Amino acid sequence: MTNALRKPWISPDDYLSAERVAEVRHEYVDGEVFAMVGASRRHAQIVARFGHAIRQAALRRGCDAYLNDVKVRVEAANAYYYPDVVATCAPGDDDPYVVHAPALIVEVLSDSTEAVDRREKRANYQKIPSLREIVLVAQDDRRVEIYRRDGPHWVADIVTEGDVALTSLDLTLPLAALYED
Repeated sequence: MTNALRKPWISPDDYLSAERVAEVRHEYVDGEVFAMVGASRRHAQIVARFGHAIRQAALRRGCDAYLNDVKVRVEAANAYYYPDVVATCAPGDDDPYVVHAPALIVEVLSDSTEAVDRREKRANYQKIPSLREIVLVAQDDRRVEIYRRDGPHWVADIVTEGDVALTSLDLTLPLAALYED
C-alpha cells in the first residue's frame, strides 16, 4: 500500500479569487496552480518593445493589447495563462482580469519557461477559436516564430532577419527593432 500525496484540486473560481489578492502571479491548468518566475531585464526589454508596437497597431484597428499582467482563458484546456503580450479584437471581451477571445498571443522564451511555452502553452493556445497568431520570441538569438491559423491548420513562419509581419493586426516590425541594444 502506497501513501501517495494528492494535490488538492482548485476550482477556476477559487483560483481567480485568490489571484486577485496574491502577491505572486500564478497560472492555472486544470485544477493545479503554478507560481510564475521573475523575468530578466532582456526579457522585459523585448516585451516592452513588442508590446508597445502591438498595442499601437491594436488600437488603430479598434482592438486592445495588454502586457504581462492580464490572463488568457483557454476553455478547452481549463487553463489560465499570463502571456507576455495579448491582443483582443472581440467586442464584449471586457472581463477586467481575463481575455477570453485573443487574436494574438506573444511569449518571450526564457530558459525556465521555453519548454512549457513551446509545448503545453502553444498546444493549448491553438484550441482558442478566436486566436489567429501565436508568437514565440527568442531572447538570446534574433529569432521570432510565428504560428498562424490557416483554416483548420497552423503554419509556422520563422523570422531570423528582415521584418516580423503580424497579419492579425496588420503590423510589420523590423526584427532589429525588437533586439536593439
